[in-house]
Amino acid sequence: MSPQLAAEIGRRAILTAGLICLPPLLVGLIIGLIIGIFQAITQIHEMTLTFIPKIIAVGAVIYFLFPWMLKIITHYTSTLYLGINFFMK
Repeated sequence: MSPQLAAEIGRRAILTAGLICLPPLLVGLIIGLIIGIFQAITQIHEMTLTFIPKIIAVGAVIYFLFPWMLKIITHYTSTLYLGINFFMK
């Protein structure tokens, strides 16, 4: 296996992980920003006010996008396994 091939496999792994992690992270960021603005306006500084809505929102995103995430991971893994014979030659 050449160093370029190992770097390409690593690059694809990082891109796939980023693609899968992006939707839940964006939803958590948006919900956190909205709640932070709400807390700044109302001056209510309760930790559970930020924590619980984020957990619910991120859980809902993972629940609804899980089939898509599984498809992405399966495609990456099958491509990697199918390429093993090509890589070993």
